[in-house]
Amino acid sequence: MSDAALEARRFLRATRSGVLSTHSARFDGYPFGSIAPFVLDHDGNPLILISTIAEHTKNIQKNPHVSLIAFDPAVPDMQAGGRLTLLGEAVVTDKQDGALRARYLRYFPMAEQYFDMHDFLFHRIAIRQARYIGGFGNIHWIEGTALQPPANQLATQETGIIDHMNADHAHSLLAYCRHVHQVDADQAVMTGIDVDGFDVRAEAGGQRKQLRFAFETPVTNALEARHALVALSKAAGL
Repeated sequence: MSDAALEARRFLRATRSGVLSTHSARFDGYPFGSIAPFVLDHDGNPLILISTIAEHTKNIQKNPHVSLIAFDPAVPDMQAGGRLTLLGEAVVTDKQDGALRARYLRYFPMAEQYFDMHDFLFHRIAIRQARYIGGFGNIHWIEGTALQPPANQLATQETGIIDHMNADHAHSLLAYCRHVHQVDADQAVMTGIDVDGFDVRAEAGGQRKQLRFAFETPVTNALEARHALVALSKAAGL
């Protein structure tokens, strides 16, 4: 994997919202953009939960070719900040898949009500090409296959890892927040783990933050994840 592809994949891991652009079914030839929260599955594909009555869903039904641009809205100068434009096809995915549903709701718990509505469906975006801008002069076209993570077992092991960390190692999560992000959190909950790192929802001073922690090298299973977390604990002084 090239340095640019790895950098782009890590950037995508750290983002949760973007702009989804579809081909307008109502106004032929015009693109249609809409805000779209997303999470990645363990193969690195964005998952979006959208209603069948939404304009972008009608567009996808006619033409599945879409674009999703991910960026960090907190960056003061968006022209100087990183952004990633993905090109691919949106395909309906089973929203009753237990692992995918649990993963999505850990990041977007308010979306639980949508799973009980028949008109909301998962769409997975199969990435074909990506345009990554990491800063001035750091601009790359990247094949979709180059963004894919290594084969891993975390899709079936993630829930167990998270439950264990949140139940038995809450103090470690607090230490990670202080050591890596200099955040003195009152509460910290692991929300997801993948080959490149893990995410923690931290509450500090009445404010909630989503913090990303990157692994030095990819992990592909629970044992490798354990070694990486133990190393981070030692680095954090535990």
